[in-house]
Amino acid sequence: MNRVLNERTGRWLCRLTMTAAAFIIALCCGPKAVWAQTQEMNATVQLVQPMGPNQSQPPVIVTLADAINQARKVDAGFQAALNEAKAAHEDRLQARNAILPAASYSSQALLTQGNGGRTAVGRFVTNDGVHVYRSWGVVHEDLAPGNYLGSIYRQGKAAEAMARARAEIGSRGLMVAVVRAYYGMAVAQRKYATAQTALDTAQHFYYVTQEEERVGQGAHSDVVQAEIQYRQQEQQFEDAKLAMESSRLDLAVLLFPSLTENFSIVDDLDSAVALPPFSEAERMAENENPDLRVAMAALQGARAGVTAAKGAFLPSFFVDADYGIEANAFALHSENAEKREAGLLPNLGYFVTVGVNVPVWDWGMLRSKLRQAEFKRDQARVELTETQRQLLKNLYSTYNEAAVARAAVDQSRQTAALAEESLRLINLRFKAGASTTLEVVTAENALTQARNAYNDAEVRYRMALASLQTVTGSF
Repeated sequence: MNRVLNERTGRWLCRLTMTAAAFIIALCCGPKAVWAQTQEMNATVQLVQPMGPNQSQPPVIVTLADAINQARKVDAGFQAALNEAKAAHEDRLQARNAILPAASYSSQALLTQGNGGRTAVGRFVTNDGVHVYRSWGVVHEDLAPGNYLGSIYRQGKAAEAMARARAEIGSRGLMVAVVRAYYGMAVAQRKYATAQTALDTAQHFYYVTQEEERVGQGAHSDVVQAEIQYRQQEQQFEDAKLAMESSRLDLAVLLFPSLTENFSIVDDLDSAVALPPFSEAERMAENENPDLRVAMAALQGARAGVTAAKGAFLPSFFVDADYGIEANAFALHSENAEKREAGLLPNLGYFVTVGVNVPVWDWGMLRSKLRQAEFKRDQARVELTETQRQLLKNLYSTYNEAAVARAAVDQSRQTAALAEESLRLINLRFKAGASTTLEVVTAENALTQARNAYNDAEVRYRMALASLQTVTGSF
């Protein structure tokens, strides 16, 4: 009997010991199991990144000024505009130099077949001997109406001014593109950090609700709501990561001749330049706007075209001054083949040719060209006035956009601070049992949205300043 009781008591103690051990293991390993589950849920997506030649080197730190200068070196559109301006400069130099006299040198030896010694001259009437040598220095001056009126040079000067202004337009447009990509990457990095913080917060809150459910202080619905929030934040985190990598690629295409991601930027969104007074912006737009310079240069070129068309009715002149020798011997003195009795004669001398060409009748072609030039001049005037109106419109719209964007930065900064304080207070109320899970989730989403809105507002202000500077120039 005692033996049976001892066996039952031993089995009961063994079961009690195993139950207590299981309870202790559950208490100790429960949080670890929850952590393992959340870690499994937090698996990130691996993005494919391009490999550059310098990926093993430290990343290059790029400021906004560096990015703009680098983009000007590699952008095909801006380089085309810049080369066009250089070519127009050479055209202006050519037009200026065409007004000046030109000097040249030529040397010839005319060796003709003789008449068997019966005559001293050759068989060709243009030569006064069997051997004729020419060695001339020539100064030529072409006095066409386009030269002595200066219309061709003024057209070239206006074309150069237009090309330079178009290059400036291309530079300012490229600056806007670089600012958009540069601060697009900066705000993408900020949103990535915000998403990471929101994910950590949602993960922690999910863990807290699980712990409260385990100890019997929370409902399972709170756990479900927290898990939904956590999974949504996890997806937003992956989207933010993708957006950050895409923005990096967008900027890399603008900056580097070979695609590489081995660089980092300086986030200076919080140190934007101040908006100048409108009167200062208006003065800069009047003096520094390239669109207005293009229209003014086009009008100047059209006026020079009218002058050139009128000059076509005037006579043109040319002058050739030749100095050198044309003789039967390549020497300073020689005998004349026809008058050898005269002895040695000097060969070195000069002759001048002066000509004039007067237009008489052309069946009205010159007058038609004049009317065409006047039509172009009138059109250039209309385009200039339209450009002036468009300039004022762009000035007002971009300045107002910058002013509103600056105010939005201040408002969104305050909103983000309020959302952060609201989340802190609601978390305290939740720990005290005075707030629901839905209120915590709503506060977390509000904080994420407020931070993203603040970053978007800063980028908007930067873009508004860049657009304003396309009208006014840098300030």
